[in-house]
Amino acid sequence: MLGYAAHSDNSERTLLAFSWENSTVPKFKVLLTDYAWPDLDIERKTLGDGDCELIVADKAKTDAESLAKLAGPCDAIMTNWAKVPGSVIGAAPNCRIVSRLGIGLDNIDVEYCTAHKIVVTNVPDYCLIEVAEHALASIFALGRKIGFYHQATKEGRYELQAGPKLRRMEGQTVGIVGFGAIGRCLAKKLQGLGMKVIAYNRSRKNPLPGVEWRELPELLQESDYVTLHLPATPQTKHIMGAEQFKLMKPSAYLINTARGAVVDEGALAAALAAGELAGAALDVQQQEPCDLSKAPFNDPRVIVTPHAAFVSEESLANLRSRTARQVVDRLHGRVPENVRNPEVLG
Repeated sequence: MLGYAAHSDNSERTLLAFSWENSTVPKFKVLLTDYAWPDLDIERKTLGDGDCELIVADKAKTDAESLAKLAGPCDAIMTNWAKVPGSVIGAAPNCRIVSRLGIGLDNIDVEYCTAHKIVVTNVPDYCLIEVAEHALASIFALGRKIGFYHQATKEGRYELQAGPKLRRMEGQTVGIVGFGAIGRCLAKKLQGLGMKVIAYNRSRKNPLPGVEWRELPELLQESDYVTLHLPATPQTKHIMGAEQFKLMKPSAYLINTARGAVVDEGALAAALAAGELAGAALDVQQQEPCDLSKAPFNDPRVIVTPHAAFVSEESLANLRSRTARQVVDRLHGRVPENVRNPEVLG
């Protein structure tokens, strides 16, 4: 903004032009409940260009009560992992969009948003390559005993014959539970490596050439590796429990890069102790961080990673810019991409 000030210098008055930086107040406010990266440069730039001010919650105060106090003046909410219940959304009477920095919507009260005509968005194709790559790496780390050997050698044991017998990976069967975008991406990679792929998906939509459908019990009985790629819902909670582990081959492995809730961790620990399966790779846990001193996480046959499957520099930059753009589009009257409750737009 350009302004002028009158200045008296004895015989004359001089007009001095000067600019006031940041003299305008942003039109919109956006609450960011939490984030898992070092800075917010991308978010501030994208939102700032859209006349939005970013309000960031304290990392130690992401409970519903604390978030509700911040949400009051906000026109939009962006969330990564923090729970965003109706009490938080309702505290922001001007809220027009809740945008997920991720894929799943289980941390957002979508029903409340829909009832109050609030758009919910996500980035459904976010990190699908990364998660598929992480699952693939886990399969090979288990099958080739890389995790097991690594831990043993660091403890001073250099023993080729320790642990399960090694088998050739090519030709083994991988069962994919949940055949969405990530499952399909993984299937293509596995087929390229000469592995047989079978899949379970309730809808059986979008079949892939060379991938055979199975019911879940059949898949568990046939697979050398069972890898989970389905959301956490009331229907999928503990989809892998005591009954399912008993169906698996004693030589088979479980890989979970989906959600911790889909695996009954107590039942998994018991199954490992009983020799009902050979090991597991768990990138997600019911409680994060998990207690690494307890089973199944302290079992040498279990690889544990800290919910890292989704991460890459490329995926994060794409996620952050697209999510912020969704918010800007909605607040400026445009329809954002990936609206998950399109009925509110009618």
